[in-house]
Amino acid sequence: MTASLDAGPLRLFYALWPDEATSQRLAQVQALAPGRAVHRDDFHITLAFLGEQPAGVLPLLEQILENLPQAAMTLVLDRLAYFRRHRIAALQMSAPPAALLDLQAALAAELLRCRIGFDHRRRFQPHITLARNADAPADTVLAPPLVWQVGQGQAVLVQSAPTAAGAKYRLLATH
Repeated sequence: MTASLDAGPLRLFYALWPDEATSQRLAQVQALAPGRAVHRDDFHITLAFLGEQPAGVLPLLEQILENLPQAAMTLVLDRLAYFRRHRIAALQMSAPPAALLDLQAALAAELLRCRIGFDHRRRFQPHITLARNADAPADTVLAPPLVWQVGQGQAVLVQSAPTAAGAKYRLLATH
């Protein structure tokens, strides 16, 4: 744990965080997404957005992360998507693997069991945001697709801190 327990509330989420090689490949695909580019160090797939949480709950959140099944899986990111309401250009999978859906479901169940508030009303739509304030990219299927081998240490607990330039992410724990 890297945050002070006497700090105020923290804006938190769980995610899958790509390794350096995958981030480099994502940055190349990003050229297809017109808009304000997400920094390549911030690429991720959100598993659960927790919003504002008291710093005192960090040990429990880290334990939840530690108890998750290992996140080893292959993600085949093969199409650009556009979320019109939020003006986000993203990369998605035509067929998210069962391992990803199971990981997210296990996390959601554990958060509910521990009575940790999180945004669970929306259907899980795994994606990697490439650009914000974006125009709709051309409907593109990537050929060949970007393949991400998710391994140990890539499931993470993240703090999102607002800055003048946008949110700054800090990894608090990994699994």
